[in-house]
Amino acid sequence: MSAPFIVNYETSPDQYRHWTLETDVQDGSIATLTMKVDEDGGLREGYKLKLNSYDLGVDIELYDAVQRIRFEHPQVRTVVITGGRDRIFCSGANIFMLGKSSHAWKVNFCKFTNETRNGLEDSSRHGGLKFLAAVNGACAGGGYELAAACDEILLVDDRSSAVSLPEVPLLGVLPGTGGLTRLTDKRKVRHDLADIFCTTSEGVRGQKAKDWKLVDEIAKPAAFAETVRAHALKLAEQSERPANAQGVKLTPLSRTFSDDGVDYEFVSVNIDRQARTATLTVKAPAADQPSDIAGIEAAGVHWWPLQMARELDDALLHLRTNVIDIGTWLLKTEGDAAKVLACDAALIAQQSHWLVRETIGLLRRTFARIDVSSRSLFALIDEGSCFAGTLAELAFAADRSYMLALPDQPDAAPKLALSDMNFGLLPMITGQSRLSRRFYDDEAQLASARTQIGNALDADVAMQLGLITSNPDDIDWSDEIRMALEERASMSPDALTGLEANLRFNGKENMATRVFGRLSAWQNWIFNRPNAVGELGALKVYGSGTKAKFDFERV
Repeated sequence: MSAPFIVNYETSPDQYRHWTLETDVQDGSIATLTMKVDEDGGLREGYKLKLNSYDLGVDIELYDAVQRIRFEHPQVRTVVITGGRDRIFCSGANIFMLGKSSHAWKVNFCKFTNETRNGLEDSSRHGGLKFLAAVNGACAGGGYELAAACDEILLVDDRSSAVSLPEVPLLGVLPGTGGLTRLTDKRKVRHDLADIFCTTSEGVRGQKAKDWKLVDEIAKPAAFAETVRAHALKLAEQSERPANAQGVKLTPLSRTFSDDGVDYEFVSVNIDRQARTATLTVKAPAADQPSDIAGIEAAGVHWWPLQMARELDDALLHLRTNVIDIGTWLLKTEGDAAKVLACDAALIAQQSHWLVRETIGLLRRTFARIDVSSRSLFALIDEGSCFAGTLAELAFAADRSYMLALPDQPDAAPKLALSDMNFGLLPMITGQSRLSRRFYDDEAQLASARTQIGNALDADVAMQLGLITSNPDDIDWSDEIRMALEERASMSPDALTGLEANLRFNGKENMATRVFGRLSAWQNWIFNRPNAVGELGALKVYGSGTKAKFDFERV
């Protein structure tokens, strides 16, 4: 029996096969990410990455490159994303990879690409890092979706280069990384023009692409480079990133894999395959952490909030991709709450500093990755727990939270503590804090919670405030947790995924929630339909010379 295929989300520029990262020697505020996909560099066997198409491995490199720009190149204010192949910007997700992939692989691939592209917009909105798509050739499907995630799109006007979203006519599926949603919500393309654009495989070029708002500017080939640079510099003027700061090198994570999980310094994952649970434990720092900028800069990549966020992000991606049969994640914490609250105080006090701002950004995106993961999330707040401030977000992200009550041993009882970090600095993709989501923005309930900032709350007080789901005592704890987990494990994973996604994102809608909710749900369904993936489905027969056969009943 062959060993299971394991996806490693950690990489570095010296290992890239598909992207190059260069900073402008004339103006360090501009970096260029060039996509030149190695046809033979697919993450798995059985397909070639022709025409600058991408698979998960290409997107892992993109995610890493953007992360390194955030932290290692703080002087960069604009990132230009362009193609390195002749007359091709990017032809999108590799169709033959999709055709050969399992349903779970396709959906996880789309979710990660969603998060990576949403991350560009998150950095532009919160971190001042701007993105410019320099579309220097054919730009189709996921290639256009990548461009649409940028702040601006410039298209070369060479009479052949076009932008297109051909998934519906050619493949019988949808643009999978937010293409439809960005057309309407972000670019404000008129819906009738968007309808034509999304059902026309040849795409739109030149002045028409600009007139339809599909791109922001066009330029003739001779003027393209100059126009790109001018727009990049103008975008850079909108950024607050520093001109002369010293970056922090993102050194490799220290981690140990085993059959039962993975261990980092501040994060551990333990898998119980019989119970189908993964216990994800996040630890507080063991030593006092710096509170001033000099100390934070000296700690660098080993500053607890930054290191913990990197480890947690890696653990989440590992679980989501490599451990897909484990349906329930148990969220736990360990350590000294005072040290976490002190770190929170430093994050809040120094948030205008670029490194602190980027660390908060990484925390924000990592916790948002938890929110959109299709797993049941139960927080267990028991003896030795440290659900304080930033780490309390794990409890508020959970579908349910159980907190042990020890009325006869109050000194040993676990405590929950709030900080200002829980009230808006780590929002969900809805833009709400998890407490605002929890209380439906009820000001009275939020005000009651705010009065408790910094206090050590026992299970009874946390229950009264509505911060937890249940507060069993030590007599009932084991049975209540066991029954809850056994009940969850007996239910349909498909129904639970739909249930959790609907309940977690109540209230406010925005572009990101629609990408993950509306678009992802429809894509998930379409990926199961024979018109797409049946033996004569469009995705299956693409490139074979055989015509797709559709069931024309509307469902």
